[in-house]
Amino acid sequence: MVKSLIFDYGGTLDTDGLHWSHVLWEAYTRTAAQLPQARGLGEITWEAFRAAYVYGERTLGQRPIVQPGDDFHTVLLRKVDLETQYLQEQGLWTVPEADRRTVIAALSDYCNRYVLRRMETSRRLLQHFSGKYNLVLVSNFYGNVRAVLRSYGLTCFRAVIESAEVGIRKPDPAIWQLGIEAAGTPAAQCAVIGDSFGKDIRPAHSLGCETVWLKGRGWDREEADESLPTHVIHTIGELADIY
Repeated sequence: MVKSLIFDYGGTLDTDGLHWSHVLWEAYTRTAAQLPQARGLGEITWEAFRAAYVYGERTLGQRPIVQPGDDFHTVLLRKVDLETQYLQEQGLWTVPEADRRTVIAALSDYCNRYVLRRMETSRRLLQHFSGKYNLVLVSNFYGNVRAVLRSYGLTCFRAVIESAEVGIRKPDPAIWQLGIEAAGTPAAQCAVIGDSFGKDIRPAHSLGCETVWLKGRGWDREEADESLPTHVIHTIGELADIY
């Protein structure tokens, strides 16, 4: 019998199964079509954008750019700043600095609105589960996930395990083991919910947890054995029909 629900954050609670690269790419394409200051942005290829995305993620992970009190809108501003810097340094997009700043704000605002819309469902879902289950969050993040959770009103987790704090990153099962221990119930009584088959579902399954794979649109097409997860869902709201 499941007594604890252990959630992934990014791609699960904030975007309902859509990898952040795709959210940002949508922001780039729409901003390029609508904002005069974004001239030339629409000529950026998906491959060039992916390289800029990887550069931004690695830089945020290696340098203390994100502060513990930063909300997610602030993270987006810094992430997009790095991405557009990369595009300019590679000679792929050239605009005056004032226009780049306008584009950064537009991209970040678009992504933040995207999350706010989807958070309404996640917040209601977590409130529904609160009191019935021990709720824990396990996330690869920048050291500010608690501030992000507070800003979106997700305050019902009994414990938050964040990679930047514990020094362990998914897909290492050890970070999920910390989540199990924080839940206070055996692995067999824990259900792990995540959007990444390789980072969430496979390692949690190896520890003996039930698993719920939020099968959406990932970074790449993962090779996945769909018989391995206990459940497969396509929207986070479907979780209420399982537990």
